[in-house]
Amino acid sequence: MFSLKPQYSKFSDEYLVQLLVNGDVSAFNQLYTRYNQRLLYYFYRMLGNSNEKAQDFLQDIFLKLMNKSASFDPSRKFTTWIFSIAHNMCKNEYRRMDTRKVLVLESISDGAWEEADPVFDESDIDPEEFSRQLFEELQSFDEIHKTAFLLRYREELSLKEIGQILDISEGTVKSRLFYTRKRLSERLERYRKVSF
Repeated sequence: MFSLKPQYSKFSDEYLVQLLVNGDVSAFNQLYTRYNQRLLYYFYRMLGNSNEKAQDFLQDIFLKLMNKSASFDPSRKFTTWIFSIAHNMCKNEYRRMDTRKVLVLESISDGAWEEADPVFDESDIDPEEFSRQLFEELQSFDEIHKTAFLLRYREELSLKEIGQILDISEGTVKSRLFYTRKRLSERLERYRKVSF
């Protein structure tokens, strides 16, 4: 009688990391399957829409995962941990290239803004064209604003999770998102029906 291989697709991310620490290659493969496209998209958008650079960073982050999985704190959420690493990699790349842009923000109190739900009315617009324009405009923001926007609207992470990744308060996340949405809506004036 033989035992069936465990169903890795049913395991939580956090449990898979524990298996990976013990050398389980199938656990690594499952984490790669779950996160490779999400991280590739993140790197692509954060690194100037460069597919080559995004691929390089994707390989690097999974090497880090293999080599540093023991440093993962199982009481944390894996998604927060892996995107924190991805964010730090991008931040280091910006420093290295010395192309970091500085945006001057009005000083606003942490609790001053309410977050509006994004509402898309794409009946009159080409969604592909809108998406292309949106991400072209997003490139002009610094990495904190881009990261907050992508993690909220692409990854659908909570304000708390984004705050943990960026090491800022939830109120600051709100203000960053408010500022980004406001600037994007100004720059994408012709898509007036679309709000962020």
